[in-house]
Amino acid sequence: MVEFPSSAVATWGGAFVFINVLLTRLGVPIPAVPVLLFAGSAIAAGTLSFWPILLAAVLGALIGDAAWFAAGRLYGRKLMAALGRLSPAIDAKVDKARSLFERFGVPLVSISKFVPGLALITPPLMGTTAVDTRIYAVWDLVGVLAWANFWLLGGAAAERQLHMLLDLVKARGGTVIDILLGAALVYLLYRMHLRRRERRRFARAASAEAAQNASRGWRRIVPPKVLDARPQALAPDTPRAIPGALAFDPHSPEQIDGALRAYDMVIYCICPDSATAVEITQRMRLGGYTRIRALRGGLEAWQRRGFPVEPLGPADELTTGYRPPSPSGDDSSGPRGTHDTTRGAITLRGFAPRRSQST
Repeated sequence: MVEFPSSAVATWGGAFVFINVLLTRLGVPIPAVPVLLFAGSAIAAGTLSFWPILLAAVLGALIGDAAWFAAGRLYGRKLMAALGRLSPAIDAKVDKARSLFERFGVPLVSISKFVPGLALITPPLMGTTAVDTRIYAVWDLVGVLAWANFWLLGGAAAERQLHMLLDLVKARGGTVIDILLGAALVYLLYRMHLRRRERRRFARAASAEAAQNASRGWRRIVPPKVLDARPQALAPDTPRAIPGALAFDPHSPEQIDGALRAYDMVIYCICPDSATAVEITQRMRLGGYTRIRALRGGLEAWQRRGFPVEPLGPADELTTGYRPPSPSGDDSSGPRGTHDTTRGAITLRGFAPRRSQST
């Protein structure tokens, strides 16, 4: 392999760090940490200067985060819904980021830099909120500075060990580029392995019975109760639901009325692999709700099969899961729904009678 002289490393090292960090922040599946570690090692050896490399890393991260934040601000919840179709567990990660945002506030932007899976989700999610751009930029800068300094100083501290690794590779005809390419390949294979494992886990947990019933027609698939576990924030961008479905708070499934154990239930979300629905189903089964199943593919798969959907009702029905009784006054379909409106956080505690509808 071609050996890169120290002058070339000193000249192009900053540009390489900038491009690597920028692509990583934009979502390209390549790691930035190995590059920062070797850059820190080169700084300790005197080949690179600390401040130009730090500036390159910070600028790359800020530009990538700003692009995602601007996309979230422009496209809003549609962007999060689109991301949910790309990753099997994106809606679960978004829910996690939202819960952390409720707990920590805007400082989550800084914390997320060190939490796997949140660094890419947080900027577009913050863009969908009413957070002031200047406040977001300050916290993003704080997080990026801490993140870049941590790995650069870590590489400087491990300079001796990294130099020994480089000598070992050079003895076999390689260079530092081979190490970085190997690290990128290992990282990519690891990501693919995680993705396949998630898909297999969701496929095993999702109900095969629900998928089989879907092919038999609309009348046969609908169980007594259908739960819509899509995030309420995405409702304006996904204004349709399975007829008769009731909105469900995925953050507190344990608070559902215990009397509903006697009913068959199907739950669906926005993710094609039903990540959120599967996780909630598993948690509720542990609580004794053995007759609950996840709908494979969610609402998108339902519509692809040609089954009917209906417009979402008024905002109060969407958030509380309450539907008024049918005009006939027939209450035989199940117990009425009650809801808790404390601080606007609604938890479904029952179900109202189903509306009469034509299919």
